[in-house]
Amino acid sequence: MKIILSLIFVILNIYANELVDSNTCKGCHPTIYSEFYDSSHRKASIFENKVHKGMWDLHPDKQKESYTCAKCHTPTDLELLKNLEENKKAMPEKNNIQTQEAISCVYCHSIKNIEEHTSSNKNIASLKDKVFYSANENNRDQKNKEFKDEVSLFGMMKEKSGSPFHKIDYSNDNFYTGKMCMGCHSHLQNENNFDLCRVEEKGAKSEETNCISCHMPKIAGSATSIKITKEHRFHGFASGSKNQDLLSKYIKIDLKENKNDFEISIKNEASHNLFLQPLRLAQLKVNVLRDGKYIALETKEFARIIGKDGKPTMPWLANSEIKNNMIKANEKRIIKYDFQIQKDDKIEVIFGYYTVNPKMIEKLNLQDDEESKKFNIIFSKFFYAK
Repeated sequence: MKIILSLIFVILNIYANELVDSNTCKGCHPTIYSEFYDSSHRKASIFENKVHKGMWDLHPDKQKESYTCAKCHTPTDLELLKNLEENKKAMPEKNNIQTQEAISCVYCHSIKNIEEHTSSNKNIASLKDKVFYSANENNRDQKNKEFKDEVSLFGMMKEKSGSPFHKIDYSNDNFYTGKMCMGCHSHLQNENNFDLCRVEEKGAKSEETNCISCHMPKIAGSATSIKITKEHRFHGFASGSKNQDLLSKYIKIDLKENKNDFEISIKNEASHNLFLQPLRLAQLKVNVLRDGKYIALETKEFARIIGKDGKPTMPWLANSEIKNNMIKANEKRIIKYDFQIQKDDKIEVIFGYYTVNPKMIEKLNLQDDEESKKFNIIFSKFFYAK
């Protein structure tokens, strides 16, 4: 018996030591791993994200052989981070970490706290061995939950809880709000002290509605194969470029008829501006179907364009906004069309965006990348004239 227990202990330790590899997590979290594998987190490196590579190829730090994006784009690559810290040559190499583990399961579930800084925040990782943070309201007071059989109904019912490979800390408040996301997603300033992007942090402080509740909503399916649950947090990370259908519910669009014109209203119910990255271009397209023919009205565009001296530039050169008509947090934007609707008209309203502004496609050498050139539809509906 002692020999068997010793073998089990050795096997569990082998698995625990491999946890840096997200593939190990698949054994107990197959659904979550599948979502993660197709996510922008797993694909954050220059080898998996063509837009990021296009930007990095033009970045002046590439000539210096210093991949300064590593802190957020490949934080699992510890050797690369160490070289950066020591001011050595630090260039990403195509390996398993860069292609499969850019932002790993273990990395995110080890974020203990966020250290705030002016240019960008910093994630503070836990030093606890084989203890990972997660959220569960029923276990919030437990800091080192272990694998065990829980007995209920006078000993008649047994169910497993915890993990045989690691302990779970449910007490970290940052995992019940969106603060644990703020190390990488809060803000980024360039050397001109100019905000390239910034999220209103108040949207991350609430336990009711925050980064996690919106971008990682609860969906059907068990979180683990050890203890079957009805739902789990979506780990595909809904964003402007992936799984945006999960975010469409935060955009409300309606039509109002007037005597000589009509109005389209767009309500952004998110706690931050509709699209945060300067590369994005949102568009509102309206067509009127009358007597079997389409009448295409003027396409309306929404963007935040950054630059210098009144001209658009690359992010590292920018020191000002050239244009910003992006729909703000909780804003209801009214767009008026000087077009008289007639009875029996059918009005098609389409709202969507380009991941990369078409004007930047050639600059970033993305002519052959269909995903970057694609117009992503978030909202599409027919309204019928009264």
